Amino acid sequence: MRVLLVGVVISLAASFPVHAQTKRIYEGEEAAALRCANTLALTAVALSRAGLIEDVEKNVMLGITVRILDLHVDGSWQQKKRALEVMRDRRDIADTLDDYRKNAARCLRQFPIN
Repeated sequence: MRVLLVGVVISLAASFPVHAQTKRIYEGEEAAALRCANTLALTAVALSRAGLIEDVEKNVMLGITVRILDLHVDGSWQQKKRALEVMRDRRDIADTLDDYRKNAARCLRQFPIN
């Protein structure tokens, strides 16, 4: 079973010049990679804040997140960051932690970082 997320629509901030604004829709594999990256990042931060992992472990998980975005999602870093913000705002922490429990290993197989 693959982790999929129906298209995540993002728009760059209105403060950018009109010619620099773009609308980006992530679907299929890229949307799944974004969901995996979001799950890993938010879980790392939540576990760290709860004192369940050390900063070094949190930083490793965040590094994996960056590699997934770098290797498996097209677009600028601003677009990727905005897509993660949209996804973060759509899901609560309980759903994200549940995703981590169910899908973390699958995410790492589906979106290798090496």
